[in-house]
Amino acid sequence: MIQNHIIIFNPSAGKGAALKKLPLVESFFKKEKINYTIKYTEGSGHAIDLAASFASVPDVAVIAAGGDGTCNEVLNGLMKGRGDKIPLFGVLPMGRGNDFSYGGHVPARLDEALHVLKSGNSSPLDLGLVKGGDYPGGRYFGNGIGIGFDTVVGLEAAKMKHVHDAFAYIAGTMKTLIKFSGSPEVEMVYGDKKIVRRVIQISLMNGRRMGGLFYMAPDAVNNDGMLDLCMVDHLTRFKLMKTIFHYTKGTQRGLEGITMDRADHFHIKALDGGLVVHADGETVCIDGRELEVSCIPGPLRIIHT
Repeated sequence: MIQNHIIIFNPSAGKGAALKKLPLVESFFKKEKINYTIKYTEGSGHAIDLAASFASVPDVAVIAAGGDGTCNEVLNGLMKGRGDKIPLFGVLPMGRGNDFSYGGHVPARLDEALHVLKSGNSSPLDLGLVKGGDYPGGRYFGNGIGIGFDTVVGLEAAKMKHVHDAFAYIAGTMKTLIKFSGSPEVEMVYGDKKIVRRVIQISLMNGRRMGGLFYMAPDAVNNDGMLDLCMVDHLTRFKLMKTIFHYTKGTQRGLEGITMDRADHFHIKALDGGLVVHADGETVCIDGRELEVSCIPGPLRIIHT
Protein backbone atom coordinates (compact mmCIF):
# COMPACT_ATOMS: atom_id res chain seq x y z
CA MET A 1 0.00 0.00 0.00
CA ILE A 2 1.21 3.50 -0.84
CA GLN A 3 1.99 5.38 2.39
CA ASN A 4 3.17 8.63 0.81
CA HIS A 5 3.22 10.36 -2.57
CA ILE A 6 6.48 12.22 -3.23
CA ILE A 7 5.59 14.91 -5.78
CA ILE A 8 8.62 16.23 -7.64
CA PHE A 9 7.21 19.51 -8.89
CA ASN A 10 8.83 21.53 -11.67
CA PRO A 11 7.60 25.14 -11.30
CA SER A 12 9.04 26.01 -14.73
CA ALA A 13 7.05 23.33 -16.58
CA GLY A 14 4.71 24.52 -19.30
CA LYS A 15 6.79 27.71 -19.53
CA GLY A 16 5.79 28.55 -15.95
CA ALA A 17 2.11 27.59 -16.22
CA ALA A 18 2.60 24.66 -13.82
CA LEU A 19 2.60 26.94 -10.76
CA LYS A 20 -0.99 27.95 -11.49
CA LYS A 21 -2.00 24.30 -11.16
CA LEU A 22 -0.40 23.74 -7.76
CA PRO A 23 -3.49 24.77 -5.72
CA LEU A 24 -5.58 22.11 -7.49
CA VAL A 25 -2.99 19.45 -6.66
CA GLU A 26 -2.76 20.39 -2.98
CA SER A 27 -6.51 20.73 -2.51
CA PHE A 28 -7.09 17.29 -4.07
CA PHE A 29 -4.65 15.50 -1.76
CA LYS A 30 -5.99 17.31 1.29
CA LYS A 31 -9.63 16.65 0.40
CA GLU A 32 -8.97 12.96 -0.25
CA LYS A 33 -6.82 12.71 2.91
CA ILE A 34 -3.91 11.26 0.93
CA ASN A 35 -0.40 11.70 2.30
CA TYR A 36 1.87 13.74 0.07
CA THR A 37 5.13 15.65 0.12
CA ILE A 38 6.08 18.26 -2.49
CA LYS A 39 9.69 18.69 -3.52
CA TYR A 40 10.37 21.61 -5.85
CA THR A 41 13.01 21.38 -8.53
CA GLU A 42 15.53 24.20 -8.63
CA GLY A 43 17.11 23.68 -12.01
CA SER A 44 18.22 21.20 -14.64
CA GLY A 45 19.16 17.82 -13.17
CA HIS A 46 17.70 18.50 -9.72
CA ALA A 47 14.75 16.13 -10.30
CA ILE A 48 17.25 13.30 -10.89
CA ASP A 49 18.79 13.82 -7.45
CA LEU A 50 15.40 14.19 -5.75
CA ALA A 51 14.01 11.02 -7.33
CA ALA A 52 17.16 9.05 -6.54
CA SER A 53 16.86 9.94 -2.86
CA PHE A 54 13.38 8.34 -2.67
CA ALA A 55 13.85 5.47 -5.13
CA SER A 56 14.49 2.81 -2.52
CA VAL A 57 12.14 4.17 0.18
CA PRO A 58 9.45 1.52 0.80
CA ASP A 59 5.73 2.15 0.18
CA VAL A 60 6.07 5.46 -1.64
CA ALA A 61 5.07 6.57 -5.12
CA VAL A 62 7.36 9.10 -6.77
CA ILE A 63 5.35 11.50 -8.92
CA ALA A 64 6.72 13.68 -11.74
CA ALA A 65 4.70 16.92 -11.86
CA GLY A 66 5.81 18.64 -15.04
CA GLY A 67 6.44 17.89 -18.69
CA ASP A 68 8.37 15.23 -20.57
CA GLY A 69 11.70 16.63 -19.39
CA THR A 70 10.64 16.34 -15.76
CA CYS A 71 9.44 12.78 -16.34
CA ASN A 72 12.76 11.92 -17.95
CA GLU A 73 14.75 13.27 -15.02
CA VAL A 74 12.57 11.51 -12.47
CA LEU A 75 12.80 8.12 -14.16
CA ASN A 76 16.58 8.54 -14.49
CA GLY A 77 16.73 9.34 -10.78
CA LEU A 78 14.64 6.30 -9.91
CA MET A 79 16.97 4.09 -11.94
CA LYS A 80 19.99 5.70 -10.29
CA GLY A 81 18.72 5.15 -6.75
CA ARG A 82 16.65 1.99 -7.01
CA GLY A 83 17.38 -1.00 -4.83
CA ASP A 84 15.94 -4.50 -5.05
CA LYS A 85 12.34 -3.28 -5.10
CA ILE A 86 10.85 -1.92 -8.32
CA PRO A 87 10.00 1.79 -7.82
CA LEU A 88 6.44 3.04 -8.34
CA PHE A 89 6.23 6.02 -10.69
CA GLY A 90 3.36 8.43 -11.38
CA VAL A 91 2.80 11.50 -13.55
CA LEU A 92 0.89 14.75 -13.24
CA PRO A 93 1.16 16.19 -16.78
CA MET A 94 1.93 19.92 -16.84
CA GLY A 95 4.18 20.36 -19.87
CA ARG A 96 3.83 21.39 -23.50
CA GLY A 97 3.52 18.03 -25.25
CA ASN A 98 2.99 15.58 -22.37
CA ASP A 99 3.86 12.74 -24.73
CA PHE A 100 5.22 10.44 -22.06
CA SER A 101 2.02 10.58 -20.03
CA TYR A 102 -0.01 9.94 -23.19
CA GLY A 103 1.97 6.79 -23.97
CA GLY A 104 1.76 5.78 -20.31
CA HIS A 105 -2.06 5.91 -20.31
CA VAL A 106 -2.22 8.87 -17.95
CA PRO A 107 -5.06 11.36 -18.67
CA ALA A 108 -4.11 14.74 -20.09
CA ARG A 109 -6.53 16.55 -17.76
CA LEU A 110 -4.91 17.23 -14.40
CA ASP A 111 -8.05 16.48 -12.36
CA GLU A 112 -8.37 13.09 -14.05
CA ALA A 113 -4.67 12.34 -13.58
CA LEU A 114 -5.05 13.04 -9.84
CA HIS A 115 -7.86 10.49 -9.59
CA VAL A 116 -5.64 7.96 -11.37
CA LEU A 117 -3.00 8.47 -8.66
CA LYS A 118 -5.65 7.83 -6.04
CA SER A 119 -6.58 4.52 -7.70
CA GLY A 120 -3.00 3.26 -7.49
CA ASN A 121 -3.48 0.96 -10.49
CA SER A 122 -0.08 0.16 -11.99
CA SER A 123 1.76 -2.08 -14.43
CA PRO A 124 5.38 -2.63 -15.54
CA LEU A 125 7.04 0.08 -17.62
CA ASP A 126 9.89 -0.58 -20.04
CA LEU A 127 12.60 2.04 -20.47
CA GLY A 128 14.97 2.77 -23.30
CA LEU A 129 18.67 3.35 -22.71
CA VAL A 130 20.75 5.43 -25.14
CA LYS A 131 24.55 5.45 -24.91
CA GLY A 132 26.61 7.99 -26.84
CA GLY A 133 27.06 11.70 -27.32
CA ASP A 134 27.06 13.53 -23.99
CA TYR A 135 26.03 10.30 -22.21
CA PRO A 136 28.61 7.60 -22.93
CA GLY A 137 27.45 5.83 -19.77
CA GLY A 138 23.83 6.03 -20.89
CA ARG A 139 20.65 8.02 -20.40
CA TYR A 140 17.28 6.37 -19.85
CA PHE A 141 14.15 7.47 -21.67
CA GLY A 142 10.50 6.63 -21.21
CA ASN A 143 8.89 7.92 -24.42
CA GLY A 144 11.47 7.93 -27.20
CA ILE A 145 14.55 9.32 -28.85
CA GLY A 146 14.67 11.38 -32.01
CA ILE A 147 17.60 11.75 -34.37
CA GLY A 148 17.70 14.51 -36.94
CA PHE A 149 14.69 16.54 -38.02
CA ASP A 150 12.44 16.16 -34.96
CA THR A 151 15.28 17.03 -32.59
CA VAL A 152 15.79 20.31 -34.44
CA VAL A 153 12.01 20.90 -34.24
CA GLY A 154 12.16 20.48 -30.45
CA LEU A 155 15.06 22.90 -30.15
CA GLU A 156 13.14 25.48 -32.19
CA ALA A 157 9.95 24.94 -30.15
CA ALA A 158 11.86 25.53 -26.91
CA LYS A 159 12.90 28.98 -28.16
CA MET A 160 9.28 30.12 -28.55
CA LYS A 161 8.52 31.80 -25.25
CA HIS A 162 5.04 33.01 -26.15
CA VAL A 163 3.79 29.96 -28.08
CA HIS A 164 2.46 27.13 -25.94
CA ASP A 165 1.53 23.44 -26.01
CA ALA A 166 1.45 21.65 -29.39
CA PHE A 167 1.36 25.00 -31.21
CA ALA A 168 5.04 25.48 -30.34
CA TYR A 169 5.87 22.20 -32.07
CA ILE A 170 3.78 23.10 -35.12
CA ALA A 171 5.59 26.43 -35.43
CA GLY A 172 8.91 24.69 -34.82
CA THR A 173 8.13 22.19 -37.56
CA MET A 174 7.35 24.92 -40.08
CA LYS A 175 10.53 26.81 -39.22
CA THR A 176 12.63 23.64 -39.44
CA LEU A 177 11.12 22.70 -42.82
CA ILE A 178 12.38 25.99 -44.20
CA LYS A 179 15.88 25.96 -42.71
CA PHE A 180 16.74 22.23 -42.41
CA SER A 181 19.39 21.10 -44.87
CA GLY A 182 21.55 18.04 -45.16
CA SER A 183 20.90 14.49 -44.00
CA PRO A 184 23.69 12.29 -42.67
CA GLU A 185 24.43 8.91 -44.14
CA VAL A 186 23.95 6.38 -41.35
CA GLU A 187 24.57 2.72 -40.75
CA MET A 188 21.93 1.10 -38.53
CA VAL A 189 22.11 -2.49 -37.31
CA TYR A 190 19.26 -4.22 -35.49
CA GLY A 191 18.20 -7.85 -35.30
CA ASP A 192 19.54 -9.51 -38.43
CA LYS A 193 19.28 -6.31 -40.49
CA LYS A 194 21.86 -3.77 -41.59
CA ILE A 195 20.71 -0.56 -43.29
CA VAL A 196 23.00 2.03 -44.85
CA ARG A 197 21.30 5.12 -46.26
CA ARG A 198 20.93 8.87 -46.03
CA VAL A 199 18.13 9.70 -43.58
CA ILE A 200 16.42 12.86 -42.42
CA GLN A 201 14.95 11.41 -39.24
CA ILE A 202 15.05 8.36 -36.99
CA SER A 203 12.65 7.85 -34.08
CA LEU A 204 13.01 4.96 -31.62
CA MET A 205 9.90 4.82 -29.50
CA ASN A 206 8.76 3.24 -26.27
CA GLY A 207 5.67 5.47 -26.30
CA ARG A 208 3.53 6.41 -29.28
CA ARG A 209 3.72 10.17 -29.81
CA MET A 210 6.12 13.12 -29.94
CA GLY A 211 5.57 16.87 -30.05
CA GLY A 212 2.04 16.64 -28.73
CA LEU A 213 0.50 15.45 -32.02
CA PHE A 214 2.98 13.42 -34.10
CA TYR A 215 2.30 9.66 -33.84
CA MET A 216 5.72 8.29 -34.66
CA ALA A 217 4.84 4.79 -33.40
CA PRO A 218 1.05 4.42 -33.35
CA ASP A 219 1.23 0.73 -32.42
CA ALA A 220 3.91 0.92 -29.73
CA VAL A 221 3.39 -0.82 -26.38
CA ASN A 222 5.44 0.37 -23.41
CA ASN A 223 5.84 -3.01 -21.71
CA ASP A 224 6.56 -5.45 -24.55
CA GLY A 225 10.36 -5.41 -24.35
CA MET A 226 10.71 -3.72 -27.75
CA LEU A 227 11.34 -0.29 -29.26
CA ASP A 228 9.45 0.83 -32.36
CA LEU A 229 11.41 2.36 -35.26
CA CYS A 230 10.19 5.07 -37.61
CA MET A 231 12.88 6.11 -40.09
CA VAL A 232 12.57 8.63 -42.92
CA ASP A 233 14.90 8.68 -45.91
CA HIS A 234 16.14 11.97 -47.30
CA LEU A 235 13.09 13.52 -49.01
CA THR A 236 12.19 16.73 -50.79
CA ARG A 237 10.54 19.34 -48.58
CA PHE A 238 7.20 18.70 -50.26
CA LYS A 239 7.35 14.95 -49.61
CA LEU A 240 8.54 15.53 -46.05
CA MET A 241 5.61 17.88 -45.44
CA LYS A 242 3.25 15.17 -46.70
CA THR A 243 4.90 12.67 -44.35
CA ILE A 244 4.54 15.03 -41.37
CA PHE A 245 0.82 15.36 -42.12
CA HIS A 246 0.54 11.56 -41.92
CA TYR A 247 2.35 11.62 -38.56
CA THR A 248 -0.60 13.53 -37.08
CA LYS A 249 -2.82 10.54 -37.86
CA GLY A 250 -0.26 7.76 -37.45
CA THR A 251 -0.74 6.66 -41.06
CA GLN A 252 2.83 6.99 -42.37
CA ARG A 253 3.44 3.23 -42.71
CA GLY A 254 3.83 2.34 -46.38
CA LEU A 255 4.70 5.84 -47.58
CA GLU A 256 7.67 6.36 -49.86
CA GLY A 257 10.90 6.56 -47.87
CA ILE A 258 9.39 5.33 -44.59
CA THR A 259 10.78 2.35 -42.66
CA MET A 260 8.84 1.09 -39.63
CA ASP A 261 10.08 -1.89 -37.63
CA ARG A 262 10.68 -3.18 -34.10
CA ALA A 263 13.65 -4.52 -32.13
CA ASP A 264 15.13 -4.55 -28.63
CA HIS A 265 18.53 -3.15 -29.62
CA PHE A 266 19.85 -0.74 -32.25
CA HIS A 267 23.36 0.36 -33.19
CA ILE A 268 23.52 3.61 -35.18
CA LYS A 269 26.64 5.16 -36.70
CA ALA A 270 27.02 8.35 -38.74
CA LEU A 271 29.16 7.58 -41.79
CA ASP A 272 29.25 11.25 -42.72
CA GLY A 273 27.83 14.29 -40.99
CA GLY A 274 26.75 14.27 -37.36
CA LEU A 275 23.77 13.10 -35.33
CA VAL A 276 21.59 15.60 -33.45
CA VAL A 277 19.74 13.57 -30.83
CA HIS A 278 17.20 14.03 -28.04
CA ALA A 279 15.78 11.63 -25.47
CA ASP A 280 12.31 12.64 -24.22
CA GLY A 281 13.12 16.16 -25.40
CA GLU A 282 16.42 16.31 -23.50
CA THR A 283 19.47 16.88 -25.72
CA VAL A 284 21.80 13.90 -25.98
CA CYS A 285 24.16 15.41 -28.57
CA ILE A 286 24.20 17.90 -31.43
CA ASP A 287 27.03 16.36 -33.44
CA GLY A 288 27.23 12.73 -32.39
CA ARG A 289 28.88 9.88 -34.24
CA GLU A 290 27.62 6.64 -32.71
CA LEU A 291 24.75 5.42 -30.54
CA GLU A 292 23.72 2.21 -28.81
CA VAL A 293 20.01 2.09 -27.99
CA SER A 294 18.44 -0.73 -25.99
CA CYS A 295 15.10 -1.57 -24.40
CA ILE A 296 15.21 -2.42 -20.67
CA PRO A 297 12.15 -4.55 -19.81
CA GLY A 298 10.07 -3.48 -16.81
CA PRO A 299 12.49 -1.77 -14.37
CA LEU A 300 9.70 0.55 -13.09
CA ARG A 301 5.98 0.39 -12.46
CA ILE A 302 3.75 3.23 -13.67
CA ILE A 303 0.42 4.31 -12.19
CA HIS A 304 -2.15 4.59 -14.98
CA THR A 305 -5.84 4.27 -15.85
